Amino acid sequence: MTDSVVRSDQKRKALHMLGLLSLLLVMQKVAATEYIVGGANGWSVPADGALHYNQWAERNRFKIGDSLLFVYPSGKDSVLSVNKDDYTNCNTATSLAHYNDGHTVFIFNQSGPHYFISGVEDNCLKNEKMVVVVLAERGNGSSSTSSPQPSPSTDIVPSPAPSGQESPSPPEPPMETVPSPAPTTTGEEPSPRSGASSLIISFIGSVGALVGSSLLLA
Repeated sequence: MTDSVVRSDQKRKALHMLGLLSLLLVMQKVAATEYIVGGANGWSVPADGALHYNQWAERNRFKIGDSLLFVYPSGKDSVLSVNKDDYTNCNTATSLAHYNDGHTVFIFNQSGPHYFISGVEDNCLKNEKMVVVVLAERGNGSSSTSSPQPSPSTDIVPSPAPSGQESPSPPEPPMETVPSPAPTTTGEEPSPRSGASSLIISFIGSVGALVGSSLLLA
């Protein structure tokens, strides 16, 4: 009887854990954006008069954690992630990453420019290539108004008294007023989600699912 109560309690805890992890994964997905390259036309040679990929990329604001979806016919085309020189020269011989599955998802895990070209050199020469600039993460910034510095005090030296007269006592030094510091204003902006956090949460979700399954089967 006691063992069954303990197992039931463990199952409830496992289900609660899985529910929480699922919620975190959903929130993580909502924070990121997936962009379909080329829209309905997919990853292909731009038609005459059509919007070039770089023009499309310049109209969007990409951040770390966002992803690109390349859709193309597998076996006839591919996607290469390359450096700037290979992008400029449409060099398909070398690449940072090569994808040919026909449904490629590329997740941005760092800021800066990312270069993509078609794995078919002739397609690349016909502008099937793209540069995407990912915005850098912005941390919490604070700006403070510096208080004005007090002006230096000037010592007043009395003129000497004529002979035979008592020298007047020097005047009291002026009271120095120190202005109170201005209040500090802090402007906070939400920092974009990092790609590393996505990997960490996905890993935690997998571990949680495994633990939950073990407890349910126990």
